[in-house]
Amino acid sequence: MIAQLKGRVLECTPLLVVVDCAGIGYEVHIPVTTAEKVPPIGDECTLFIHSVYREDSATLYGFATREDRDFFRLLVEKVSGIGPKIGITILSRMSPELLRGAIASSDVALLSKCPGIGKKTAERLVIELKDKVGLSGSGQPMTSGALGEPTPSGAVSTFQDAVASLMTLGYKPADADKLVRKAASSLGADATVEALLRKALS
Repeated sequence: MIAQLKGRVLECTPLLVVVDCAGIGYEVHIPVTTAEKVPPIGDECTLFIHSVYREDSATLYGFATREDRDFFRLLVEKVSGIGPKIGITILSRMSPELLRGAIASSDVALLSKCPGIGKKTAERLVIELKDKVGLSGSGQPMTSGALGEPTPSGAVSTFQDAVASLMTLGYKPADADKLVRKAASSLGADATVEALLRKALS
């Protein structure tokens, strides 16, 4: 079972990266949210891997952080109707931060906007994962921040509020999520909703 790959980037597309590890090129399927963090071709990168072995194939799915990989595993192993391909599609349209927050707050409407997820699947996501998205020592929901560090629920709420504000301005959920993630990466976990919006719209 391959759990992690560290090597030189040979190829990279929005949904696939080839990593050279000791002369062996590993083809790894990745979501767009991970592709955004992959370094330029020729540079070294580390990916956390979920492996799927079948009789006729072996497929690797890679993520920028261990938390993202573990969240992907929750999606595909705990929720009926969501396999690896749909899981990658979901994480390509919405970041783990936004998805975790939506699950924790039972936001079925937002989850239903993900490709491959209808209302019934969104409801199953909430039922199956609400108590598994992670808890802090105080019992509050946790998620992974811009650099993969655990982020308290207050920051998740701020992130969600900023995304929701952009959506009210007409942005699609995936676009709003991407803009706020970039803003959060630049400003840090303590940024206010107003600061995130200013940065996202600048």
